[in-house]
Parts: sequence; structure tokens; C-alpha cells
Amino acid sequence: MNQAETISPHLDEMQTWRRHLHQHPELGFEEFDTSQLVAERLKEWGYEVHTGIAVTGLVGVLSWGDGSGPKLGLRADMDALPIHEATGLPWASQVAGRMHACGHDGHTAILLGVAEAVARQHREQGLPGSGTLHLIFQPAEELGGGGGAQRMLDEGLFERFPCDALFALHNMPGFPTGQLRFREGEFMASSDTVTLTFTGKGGHCAVPHLATDPTLPAAATVLALQSIVGRNVDPNLTSVISVGRMQSGSASNVIPDSAELALSVRTLDSDVRDILERRIRDLASSQAAAFDCRCDIDYVRGYPVLVNSPEETQLAIETAREMFGEAQVEASTAPLTGSEDCAYFLNQVPGCYFLVGNGDNGHDGGAAIGPCSVHNPHYDFNDDCMGPAATFLVGLISRYFSPDSAVPSTSRCE
Repeated sequence: MNQAETISPHLDEMQTWRRHLHQHPELGFEEFDTSQLVAERLKEWGYEVHTGIAVTGLVGVLSWGDGSGPKLGLRADMDALPIHEATGLPWASQVAGRMHACGHDGHTAILLGVAEAVARQHREQGLPGSGTLHLIFQPAEELGGGGGAQRMLDEGLFERFPCDALFALHNMPGFPTGQLRFREGEFMASSDTVTLTFTGKGGHCAVPHLATDPTLPAAATVLALQSIVGRNVDPNLTSVISVGRMQSGSASNVIPDSAELALSVRTLDSDVRDILERRIRDLASSQAAAFDCRCDIDYVRGYPVLVNSPEETQLAIETAREMFGEAQVEASTAPLTGSEDCAYFLNQVPGCYFLVGNGDNGHDGGAAIGPCSVHNPHYDFNDDCMGPAATFLVGLISRYFSPDSAVPSTSRCE
């Protein structure tokens, strides 16, 4: 089917959904109202809807033809963050201490817009060939290692709803509004959380020789950690070790019994991930021993590296260029050290996770603080990026299921 024959999503409806969701944010695994809204719309448009996956997750299924064609998955996340909104916008969060500070309200609205447009196209024009579309609305992306993607997989997501390919998006402040950005291969970093607890022997600060001070190995470790990236990792390979929390003691005249560091460790290479864990463990243990202390290490591996497969990424790039032209498409976007639990899905199914520009994220309500990134109390999703994103996905669906699609047969299960 020619791209010009695809049906455009209804932008006004998408904005209405998005702003309603923004006013009523729900945290991970608590997206009951969000899930209900999505399920009601999908059923209204003729999708077969499966709810209660990973508590609040759901999948909408649309099949056509003889059922022998490829199976395509599109995914959107639904959860908000425990942040108190400060935008002052008319559609600001009505729930104290919670807001859609990452744009998942927009992602959900985009996929709803795609769902409605595809159902309308199926009803009025028919869809090419035969196939199955799986729309995956995922909970709890923001919960780190306990995120919704892994839980959906644990509950048999791809066994119940097999996908030959998967596509997903995220908005990105700072990129031109509606610009589509792609990268083949490693795109977003793994994310590990480490807690280092140094234990010594407390005492009076006036007689430190009678105590064993755990703050010394903790402080030495903070400095030494930065040598791991600088001296153990290939400079061409991105990695980050950040100390997010240092905690010890409660009074200036008391040497505490223990000191604790909490780290965030990120990299874009699985081998480097192993190197970082080994060196952090060795370094912290050695520093503790040097100061006659003990170090207990709680090393939790979170989201893996997100890797986009070559064929699906190139299909998305070619489709975007055909639809919007070269100026609206960036095919070699730099990788990001942020993390994303869609990586769990892409570890099992080939696909492409891409970005859509959110503009400078200025807004006309509240304090005029200028541009800001996601996870900021002044952030707001830019409704103007929904049209290009949803229109692209509708075109991508048409292209994917067309007989002359560039996706190889190994991905299309022919």
C-alpha cells in the first residue's frame, strides 16, 4: 500500500487523551485507570484486548487475512513518576507528588492514535496482505530492575503474543519537534545499582585510635572509583560510574560504625559491564581492607544494554525518509547513557527503539525556566510531536506488512 494511502491519526483526540492522562498520573503497577481507558478505546475500535498482564499491562490484538503473515509489536509505556509538578499548566497533574515527567502520557496517546488509525484503515480500505498487530501497553518502566517489561516477559508475553519485530519510541527534549532519530546497534546504556557498606567500629571523635573509622575507606573509594573508567575501560567505549548517595553518622563528635555509598553504573557494552562489576568489587574490598574495615557489596544488575537490530532499524529509517524527507530524519543519533527497559523486549525480538524530538520543552504556564529535560518538575510533553510520531508508525505498519517490505524473511516468518 502506498504511503499516501495511509490514514492519518486524529490529532485532537490524541491531545485530549494525553492531557487527561497527564492530569491523572499513576505510578508503576498502579496504572489501573490508564489501563482501563486504553482497554475501552481498543475494544471500541475492534481490537481483541488482553488485560492484567504484569498487573496493569495490556495487549491489543488486530489480525487480518488468513493469519499466516508476520506479527508486529508496537510498545508504549504508561507510568508516571513520584515528582510534584511545577508547570502551572491547565492540564497539570491533579495528584500531589505524582506527574508524567517523562512523557509516558504522550507515548500512550501516540499508540492509541495509531491504534485508531489502523483500525479505521482496516475497516475502510483494508490492510495489506495478512498479519497480526500486537499493541503492547507496558506498566512500570520507571521502576529500575523491577520494571514492567521483564515482568511481562516472565508472564509469557511473547509466548502469548509472538512478534517477529518490535518498535517503540521515546520523546526527547532538545531535538527539533517531531524530528525522528534512529541508531543501529547499541543505543541506550545498561543500568546497575550498587550499594557499598563499609563497617568499622564506632567511637568518640576525640580518641579516633580506639575506633575503626569506616568513613576513610568510603571516601577513598569515591575517588578511586573514577579511575576504573579512566584506566580500565577502552576510551572509545562509553561508561559511567556515579556516586548518588554518601551516608554515614549523625553527629560531628561521633565516629560512626558504618558508611554507605550508593552507585549508578552504566555502559553501552556488555563486556565492559562485566569489567566494571569486577573492578568495583575488587576496589571497594581492597579499600576496606586497607583501613581495617569490612565492605559488604550489594550489586544489582538492572536494565541491559538496548540494542537495535540492523534490518528493522534500516526499515524504519527508509520509511521515515520516504514520509518526511531527509531533514526530518537523523539516522546516526549518538547513543544515550540513559536506560530503558524496552531493552528486555529487544533482547528477545529484533526491532528498533527510536526518538522523536520534543522541542525545547518550553511551556507557557508556571515559572518561565526555559528548556528542561525529562524527570524535571517543569517538564511537559510537547503535543506537537504526536502527529509526526503517530503518522510515522501508521506508515511503518503499512510498509512492514506490504509484500515488497525490505524486512528479510527470517524476521517475517515467511
